[in-house]
Amino acid sequence: MDSSPEKLRPDMTYKKSFAERGRAVVKAVTTKDGLIGNYDYAFLFKPNLPFMRKSRRAAPFFGLNDHMPVILALVLGFQHALSMLAGIITPPIILAGQGGVNLATEDAQYLVSTSLIVCGLCSMVQITRFHIWKSPYYVGTGLISVVGTSFTVIPIATGAFAQMYATGYCPTAADGTKLPCPRGYGALIGTGSVCALLEIALSFTRPRVLKKIFPPLVTGPTVALIGIKLIESGFNNWAGGSGSCAGRPESGPFTLCPRVGAPHALPWGSAEFIGLGFSVFVTIILCERFGSPIMKSCAVVMGLLVGCIIAGATGYFSDSGIKAAPVVSFIWVKTFPLSVYGPIVLPLLAVYIVLMMEAIGDITATCDVSRLEVEGKLFDSRIQGGVLADGINGLLSGLLTITPLSTFAQNNGVIALTRCANRKAGYAACFFLLIMGIFSKFAAALVAIPSAVLGGMTTFLFAAVAVSGIRIISTVPFTRRNRFILTAALALGFGATLVPNWFQYVFTYQGDNRPLVGFYNAITL
Repeated sequence: MDSSPEKLRPDMTYKKSFAERGRAVVKAVTTKDGLIGNYDYAFLFKPNLPFMRKSRRAAPFFGLNDHMPVILALVLGFQHALSMLAGIITPPIILAGQGGVNLATEDAQYLVSTSLIVCGLCSMVQITRFHIWKSPYYVGTGLISVVGTSFTVIPIATGAFAQMYATGYCPTAADGTKLPCPRGYGALIGTGSVCALLEIALSFTRPRVLKKIFPPLVTGPTVALIGIKLIESGFNNWAGGSGSCAGRPESGPFTLCPRVGAPHALPWGSAEFIGLGFSVFVTIILCERFGSPIMKSCAVVMGLLVGCIIAGATGYFSDSGIKAAPVVSFIWVKTFPLSVYGPIVLPLLAVYIVLMMEAIGDITATCDVSRLEVEGKLFDSRIQGGVLADGINGLLSGLLTITPLSTFAQNNGVIALTRCANRKAGYAACFFLLIMGIFSKFAAALVAIPSAVLGGMTTFLFAAVAVSGIRIISTVPFTRRNRFILTAALALGFGATLVPNWFQYVFTYQGDNRPLVGFYNAITL
């Protein structure tokens, strides 16, 4: 069992010189063993079809620091990047769209590009694992613990943006059309950066204490309810869009989705939209059931690709945004005015507590599939380093114009499928994410994806979030006390999800006391 690095303190044994490292790199890229090795590459691409003979020989397992051929590291790294892609691009597309702050197309393209770049850079921090000088603490896990933009913040953000438009914080046209609100987006990421300090502070607490303070009985229902709430957004997009056209107005520019004059615009809920999203959903299921290992881990991307091909062939795409997009992009090409928006401070603090507990669970699962210890001092140091890195990434993400990040769990499935826990594959994944983000034509193509295609994909992803919450709940014994607590929590949670406006009319204050209004808005959120 590979448990390296084996020490909590920096290793003081012999380290290779730069010349030795240089020779090792040259050997890796100039010899067959270093470049290709003897790995059975066909294993990654062999589908699981009925009546097809299955190989009994298992693929070799690559531990954390084992020797690994360069080509294999690149192939598996690309697989990791594809498994992350859908999760990374979904939050910026939703928050920049009609259900969010209605940003211009070029701003949405920038956010998608920057999300890919920032997630690549922050994943490197988690994978590398830095020791804090003269302390027992670390930053990062030293595992293939990758990060992406968090789904958990989406319901908080969309609710806050709706509140901003209602209170005049964000501008609205005379006819009621919501105008672009970069100020609102800046308030979200600015507040998110400040609230990340809570997770940073809690990272120095022992994992056992954190689990007692925030047990699965608390975090499980929270994650499940977040996923259930998000499915509403996915279904709205599946039917044509989650913006103004979802109400099927009888006049104006949004009588059709996404808007009148758009390619192949149709009324919300049209059979064509439902069928287009269904093609994505069915493809995901087929890839998971019959696909090869590389297709299973990229099933969501394969579904997105099939949906895009059908949409392109039937005239749903507009290439004007792709043609107008710059060739390359990077962080801070566009900026947003940072501020702290009081009503979302409490909700975002709760979000970071959920993200912290998710990170602990995901890091534990990564250690398990990587064949490393899941208890003891080394494991606790990985948890501490991972949670600290998660908090730091949340702090930096706002400064880098991106919403809060979280440790992704889907890459654990890739590790289990490919039997590769080697960090070289993780670094390769970061490299591909950076390339995808820097070349902004790629992001422009993602932003141009029709809402119905995006909805078919996001509905599946959001349901996976809900299932993750159910899995957390399943770790709790169903005693009478626990069932009672779950019943009380889910009664309010399901009720508020099914009837989202039931609490909006509790506070009727109409005065000029802005702090009091902000306090009431925070409670409502």
